[in-house]
Amino acid sequence: MVVMGIDPGYAIVGWGAVECKSGVCKPLGFGAVTTDAGTDFNRRLTVIYDDISYLLKRCRPDAVAIEKLYFTTNQKTAIMVAQARGVVLLAAQKQEIPIFEYTPLQVKTTVTGYGKAKKPQVMEMTRRLLKLKEVPKPDDTADALAIALCHIQASGSRLRQAMYQKGLS
Repeated sequence: MVVMGIDPGYAIVGWGAVECKSGVCKPLGFGAVTTDAGTDFNRRLTVIYDDISYLLKRCRPDAVAIEKLYFTTNQKTAIMVAQARGVVLLAAQKQEIPIFEYTPLQVKTTVTGYGKAKKPQVMEMTRRLLKLKEVPKPDDTADALAIALCHIQASGSRLRQAMYQKGLS
C-alpha cells in the first residue's frame, strides 16, 4: 500500500508518500509545495493544484490522507487554507484516488500514542518510525508523513480494509 499524506496550506503544502509492505513502512518521497507571499492567491491555488497533481501521478498512491482543518482564531486564514485544501482534494478526486481525512488528535495519537503530544514529539516519532536520519523540513513535510502513517495504521483493521475494498470509506 502506498499512501500520500498531505498537510494542507496555501504558503506551504507538506506531502509525503509512504509505502507499507508486510508491516514495514518506508518513505518513497517527501517535500513541500511552496508559494510566494506576493503571488496572487488564485495563482497560488493553481501552483498547488498543478504540483500536487504531478506528485500524485508520479507516486501513484492507493490513497490520499489529509489533515482535517482545525482553526480557532483567524477566519481569513482558515478560508484561504480551506480553498487550498479544496484544490488538493480536487487533484486527488480527478485521479480517482480515495481520500481519507484525519484530525490532528487522531494523527498525534497514532504516531505517539498520546493525543496531546507536542509537535516536536510527533516529528521525532515520525522520524523514528520511518527510520530517517533527521526530521524532514519544513515541519509541514514531517506532518504530512505523520498523516500518511496515521492512515496506514487506520487502514490496517479488517473492517477498514473491507470498507476500503467496497468503496465505503
